[in-house]
Amino acid sequence: MLKKTLGLENGNFFPTAGAAIPPAIEEFIHAVGINMCAGYGLTESTATVSCDWKDKPATIGSVGRVIPGVEVKIGENDEVLLRGTAITPGYYRKEDITRETIDEEGWFHTGDAGYIKNGELFLTERIKDLFKTSNGKYIAPQMIESKLVVDRFIDQVVIIANERKFVSALIVPNYELLKEFATKYKIEYKDMADLCKHPDMIKMVQFRIDTLQQEFAHYEQVKRITLLPEPFSMERGELTNTLKIKRPAVNQNYSVEIEAMYAE
Repeated sequence: MLKKTLGLENGNFFPTAGAAIPPAIEEFIHAVGINMCAGYGLTESTATVSCDWKDKPATIGSVGRVIPGVEVKIGENDEVLLRGTAITPGYYRKEDITRETIDEEGWFHTGDAGYIKNGELFLTERIKDLFKTSNGKYIAPQMIESKLVVDRFIDQVVIIANERKFVSALIVPNYELLKEFATKYKIEYKDMADLCKHPDMIKMVQFRIDTLQQEFAHYEQVKRITLLPEPFSMERGELTNTLKIKRPAVNQNYSVEIEAMYAE
């Protein structure tokens, strides 16, 4: 019924890549009979490195099996290294970056950490995106974000933790659901900015986050949040043209809100 409603009843398979797929969403998509094909690749690898194979078992959370013509090796710090005819030999007129990225044996260093299990590739985090708290603990923000964005009240989330004493988050909520909640519980507000600051709204969203993050280590858990009255945007430089978060821009644009979460 859902496939028919979405107009997908005649679909064969549906490739997806570009960002981590929350396991709960992947399980749901497969449960309703939609053949979603998870994969992984980079521009430098001529797109696909690995993907689910139709005639092979596929594990929820993996990015599939390496395609023919590509070699994968797990290097230092669990970095995924690539080699093969589909991998770029270097960056045009950028010799320094080429030397930094491709080693003497021809392995391309992706910057992604992961592991191989039973022939399937699993990604864990972006090595360059790892945050180190002031307590010396390493945080993988994308892993936390992919878990939290499953909640229907959360549309976008950016984790803050680098050189901070605890983890916090900037949350773009689902504004329609927020207004419905306010109506149901008779919460008065002037505008969306006012509603996002309301203690009851913050408490409600934090409670939902606490439910989702029970499996996290204590130092990975989000302790404070700020609800934002407008979504992140390309116009303000906060998103790439593929809708990925630009963390430096977000940190700069919301520096006041971030510092407020760490005020004693």
